[in-house]
Amino acid sequence: MSALWESLPGFLRSTAVILLLTVVLILSVAYLTLWERKLIGWMQVRRGPNRVRIFGFLPGWGQPFADVIKLLIKEVVVPSQSNKILFRLAPAITLIPAFAIWAVIPVAPDYAIANVDAGLLYVLSLTSVGVYGVILAGWASNSKYAFLGAMRSAAQIVAYEIAMGFALVGVLMAAGSLNLGAIIEKQQGGLFSWNWFWLFPLFIVYFISGVAETNRAPFDVAEGESEIVAGFHVEYSGIGFALFFLAEYANMILIAALTAVFFFGGWQSPLNGYLAADHGLFQIPLLGQLLNDGTHWLAIKTFLFLCVFLWLRATFPRYRYDQIMRLGWKALIPVTIVWIFVEMLMIHFKIGPWSA
Repeated sequence: MSALWESLPGFLRSTAVILLLTVVLILSVAYLTLWERKLIGWMQVRRGPNRVRIFGFLPGWGQPFADVIKLLIKEVVVPSQSNKILFRLAPAITLIPAFAIWAVIPVAPDYAIANVDAGLLYVLSLTSVGVYGVILAGWASNSKYAFLGAMRSAAQIVAYEIAMGFALVGVLMAAGSLNLGAIIEKQQGGLFSWNWFWLFPLFIVYFISGVAETNRAPFDVAEGESEIVAGFHVEYSGIGFALFFLAEYANMILIAALTAVFFFGGWQSPLNGYLAADHGLFQIPLLGQLLNDGTHWLAIKTFLFLCVFLWLRATFPRYRYDQIMRLGWKALIPVTIVWIFVEMLMIHFKIGPWSA
């Protein structure tokens, strides 16, 4: 099988990986909605979805498919006074970047669909594109409620995008490369060699900014039901609303994966550097593969960060808009700037990972 795979042309292998990754992401988004309802249900001492089955088995596991079918068969209403082209285009502009960024994420040791040297710039540029979908959705609806929600959401995204960008400057300084594969390789050495240990304030800022960027609780003021109905997508129904819904959860998975890549070694095992490569545990057939570096470690780390997303939603009340903006501009951005200077001093005096 390996020989057959190697014999295929490069473009066919890339196409196969893209298709597989897309299917996995779509299924992950579908079941993340179920996991959210289940996990928060357990936190609130209730069951969550437990009725819709798959072929009579696995109670609750068919709920995502029931939701998809419901949204697909609902009527799509386009407001008569809206800009119909942009109204239809906005959901796609929001969703596409969340999938396109996976092209440069190393999903396995020494493998990414596009191993580009400017991968970090690619990530920053595409994450910024999503805000255009939000603004267009609010403006094209020709509704004051939708436009107000779009402006609030866009201002929030821009504020936290700056903090996120500064946090990644620290990662760039630590790795000395814009290539995501090189950023992971630079974290070789196990759990305490990963960037989270030396760049802990930047890790916290990045993750909080990621939660705010995805409009998740407690930063979901764009969708404050008691204030402006449903925010920028108030005029969308059926598949249009479903695409915004899909984009939110796809962005959650993306932010969780990028946090794992930038601060937690990506596909690296936490035992890397603590056990010799010829250690007896690595010789045990299945256990050795599980303990070694691999895609499964990236998936585990991503899943754990997604659980933190859901934990935050179940724990914190929604912040006021002025509190959110104050946190972004007056707290997170200054923290990143200060820690970049601290990191600069560590590099200059060869402290920690820069001592070699």
